[in-house]
Amino acid sequence: MCGRPQLRRTPGTRRTAGLGAAGALVAATLIAGAVAAPSASAGAEGGAEAVVNSVSAASYGKDREARGLALAVRRAAKAGVEWRDCPADWGLEKPIQCGWVTVPLDYTKPDGRKIKIAVDRISSTGTKDERQGALLYNPGGPGASGLRFPRRVVTKNKLWEKTAKAYDFVGFDPRGVGRSAPVSCVDPQEFVKAPKLDPVPDSEADKRVQRKLAAEYADGCQERSGDLLPHLTTLDTARDLDVIRAALGEKKLNFLGVSYGTYLGAVYGTLFPTHVRRMVFDSVINPRTDKIWYEINLDQDVAFEKRLVDWMTWVARNDAAFHLGDTYDKVRAQWDKLRATAKKQPLDGVVGPAELHSYFQNAPYYDSYWVEIATNWSKYVAGDPKPLVAAASPDMADTAGNIAQENSNAAYTAVECADAKWPRSWKKWDRDNTRLHAKYPFFTWGNAWMNLPCATWSSKQQRPLEIHTRKGLPKTLIVQSTRDAATPYPGAVELHKRLKGSRLITERDAGSHGITNIPNPCLNDRVDSYLLTGRLDASDVTCEPHAAPKP
Repeated sequence: MCGRPQLRRTPGTRRTAGLGAAGALVAATLIAGAVAAPSASAGAEGGAEAVVNSVSAASYGKDREARGLALAVRRAAKAGVEWRDCPADWGLEKPIQCGWVTVPLDYTKPDGRKIKIAVDRISSTGTKDERQGALLYNPGGPGASGLRFPRRVVTKNKLWEKTAKAYDFVGFDPRGVGRSAPVSCVDPQEFVKAPKLDPVPDSEADKRVQRKLAAEYADGCQERSGDLLPHLTTLDTARDLDVIRAALGEKKLNFLGVSYGTYLGAVYGTLFPTHVRRMVFDSVINPRTDKIWYEINLDQDVAFEKRLVDWMTWVARNDAAFHLGDTYDKVRAQWDKLRATAKKQPLDGVVGPAELHSYFQNAPYYDSYWVEIATNWSKYVAGDPKPLVAAASPDMADTAGNIAQENSNAAYTAVECADAKWPRSWKKWDRDNTRLHAKYPFFTWGNAWMNLPCATWSSKQQRPLEIHTRKGLPKTLIVQSTRDAATPYPGAVELHKRLKGSRLITERDAGSHGITNIPNPCLNDRVDSYLLTGRLDASDVTCEPHAAPKP
């Protein structure tokens, strides 16, 4: 499971958390009669031809995908984006505008089937002279929507005020996600039903049941979305990103990628180094080809356990507020007790061990959940189970949210299964996860079941791209906390080695995921400086941790 702004869960074992304001994923028509806005400022510098001609045709290569992409880029540059007010059910208030960018489903067949990529933007807040172009954003996943990125301007997020003066903030739904040809693997209402099976098996029979569920899920993806599956790859999403760049009228790409978004950015930078202007990698996926994706998920199992310990230690230090125990061991014992209780009889008939894991793993992901989860847990122990049950239960009445949850999980599975070849041998999966579970029990088996559909995936599986620096790639910025659970620190070090001229900002003794959106002046000021001026420190930088949550 890679890092995400909100969590997706495993088929057959865990509830999926909501995707923020993803809203209904059914097709929505942009508001009729809205006034179309110009595609981008590049038109003042020569229009569509200037955008296309600024990039060498040779930079795309000569294979079939490259030729198809070059054609798609030229078409997008000429078409631009017809910006309109966003549909009401997208949850994006004015002055954010929405539109579509058309791309080939298969880049080897640019005149074949097309799909539409949903995009949105908010214009830069500074003067014309301050404007530097568009800043595109991907929040991770794979399977997460980036459409809420412009809301950082609407909500007056202080961390982004300076950057917003220079850039249009542009978000998009990657192919397969949200409103961009959404993929599906199972009925959404069935997907969110609870309680689900305990992710930790008690017997070989339990493992056989989970294996059957994973295989059925893979079959469901093929049955419901088989025509999309071969094309839901990071490589194709990177190609889409270049088409979006051209449609926006941007000669070069400015990009902020978080979590899986760092891998998307690394693939883009390797494919199209001369198309990059500025690129920030936040909370980094390890780009080694032997890590994508099976080994990365094993590494997460270790890192999640360590970050869970960090959180429970913090809970113990704040025992005066939470009354869950004044040592880590006591807090961990409370967790074991809660889990055993829910296993014997799901709380309110709905919240079993799977649902508890699903909810509690937010704490290792994000410090912003520490107080909420500890508070709800504390109330349960004190005799009030309602807040914990409400937080960990699915909302069966929220059909739009459930569609979003199922789609997010399906897109995650489709991309990771298609991006790389996975072990087919159950013996290997069983051996690796049994070994890890012995020392790192919180996350291991749930993560295994989530990814196990890739072991029986019937659609094409590619070989990962070798990430490296090619001629023309400018200096890039990498930011990473040392105790990140979803994207462990060695991934940032590995990417730093591969991208010549990059700088690494390390937030030591911290572990929240996605740190460019957390107040820490040591880090925030350097991100601003890079995006606004292109300047980087002469050497790598280590920052003190951001402030810990207060109960």
